[in-house]
Amino acid sequence: MTRAVVGLAAPAATDAALTGAKAANLARAAGSGLPVLPGLVLTTAAPDPLTPDVLTELHEGWRGLGGDGAPVVVRSSSTVEDAAVSSLAGQFRSVLGVRGWDAVVDAVREVLDSAGRGPAAGRMAVLVQRQLEVSIGGVLFGVDPVTGDPHLVVEAVAGSPEALVSGRATAERYVVSRSGRVRTVDGAPAWRRRGGRRPLLDHALGRALARLAADAEGVFEGPQDVEWGVDPGGRLWLLQSRPVTAVGSAVAAAGPVLGPGPVAETFPDPLRPLERELWLVPLGQGVVRALRRTRTVPERHLATSPVVTTVGGWAAVDLELFGYVPGRAARARLRLVDPRPGARRLAAAVQVGRLRAELPARTTETVSRVDAELAAVPPLTLLAQTELLDLVDTTRETLTGLHTLEVLAAALVEPAARSVAGEALRVLATGRAAGLPDASIRSTHPLVLALTPPRLGDPVPLPATPAAFRTGGTATGRPGPRELVRLRARWVQELSARCVTEFARRLVRSGAIDRVDDVAWLTLAELRTAVAGGPVPPDLAARVTPPGPVLPAHFRLTPDGRPVAA
Repeated sequence: MTRAVVGLAAPAATDAALTGAKAANLARAAGSGLPVLPGLVLTTAAPDPLTPDVLTELHEGWRGLGGDGAPVVVRSSSTVEDAAVSSLAGQFRSVLGVRGWDAVVDAVREVLDSAGRGPAAGRMAVLVQRQLEVSIGGVLFGVDPVTGDPHLVVEAVAGSPEALVSGRATAERYVVSRSGRVRTVDGAPAWRRRGGRRPLLDHALGRALARLAADAEGVFEGPQDVEWGVDPGGRLWLLQSRPVTAVGSAVAAAGPVLGPGPVAETFPDPLRPLERELWLVPLGQGVVRALRRTRTVPERHLATSPVVTTVGGWAAVDLELFGYVPGRAARARLRLVDPRPGARRLAAAVQVGRLRAELPARTTETVSRVDAELAAVPPLTLLAQTELLDLVDTTRETLTGLHTLEVLAAALVEPAARSVAGEALRVLATGRAAGLPDASIRSTHPLVLALTPPRLGDPVPLPATPAAFRTGGTATGRPGPRELVRLRARWVQELSARCVTEFARRLVRSGAIDRVDDVAWLTLAELRTAVAGGPVPPDLAARVTPPGPVLPAHFRLTPDGRPVAA
């Protein structure tokens, strides 16, 4: 009988069908002598609910990793994740710094729940490893993923590579020879950096990474994309390994630097065409309106920028416009945050000062108005087709206004200590402790919608509640203007999703579409036509396709719309 939990060092752990591709790769690497941290795997053979027997096995394995004395990291290991044909990195959940048995169980459940949010099928295993204290970390490519050249590409950050992989930190980028000699640092010859700031990657670490790249390539019979870390004692560890995907030849990529950036928090999952029109387009319009009101970004930049867009279904923003990468627009955003008078920006400073003074009253007025409008919406099943369409249009207009206010609040007001998400987790924990099902909590306490992104069709499952939120207690302070406005935007998104889902049910009953989810692949204009009794596009079934690969943290687009890492 196959065990529900296996150690990473066990021979069975190399079976990707049992432990998922990520854990199987690590088990294979460990078995070949590569430096891999100890760990265990909750396998795909485990029953979906965590039974007492499974929890007992998991508890024994966790105690073998150090138990309460050592933090662990809990990661997804889907059978389709990190495969050779495509990387699904980032589409499933990872939980870092997990301490204590209750927190481990919560984290495992959270990772298992995230399997329903991934676009691809496949069974989910869960990898639990001792967490490494990292002084330097990053990503190592065994071949240049952009040009296909045989040199190594290393991206390094101080501390954990998690900040780099998630897009929260900007890395130093190195080109390293196969022998480990550092050739360039951030595009400049390595020798030019000798008199300046000391780079993170010295020649000794370069040689160690080159050996790791060669060893990993030998084990897996091809160039690898390796996540690595160096502990405080100077030892190099392999944290994750998968085949290098999307290896191409050098191409011309132009335009602004794009990336998931701040929009990944709002839209962590791929967007389908109708979801893009309902929610991403109003976001872009709100951003543009806010930046025009502050007069801090040149009009020509706004006119030529995509602001927000999708690439392969994934949401991305103009990072220069938002001030997340160096550039003219980034400097403009800094002036927005700190509007010190100057001859060339006096008008912008005056405008920003006026907006900052008006913002509290505008937030209170907007929040009260939106709450009243939402409370006045009748049951959607009672609305005629034209009334539902009018309501969808109203939600898009309201979202544009809310996003305008949200951008202004983010730029002009210090964030509050109390978050809406924290309050939502407390409400969720209280409801679950009282035995309420999640559907009931969601309908009676709409605050918990702040914990999930919007989606047409079946809602995204609510997350697991960390142990800290199950102990009761209350937070102090009041959520800030941005938090309050973002919550209303999420409620309005939910209203538009339920309107369209009601349309979809009616179209299914009439035989116009086969499934409720099919409506997400229509455009808004096509939905209007179908609701009015017109034909559904004949290629609708062919539009149901998986999303493209997860986007790089920073990229530009080629003429044919392909992202190239910047």
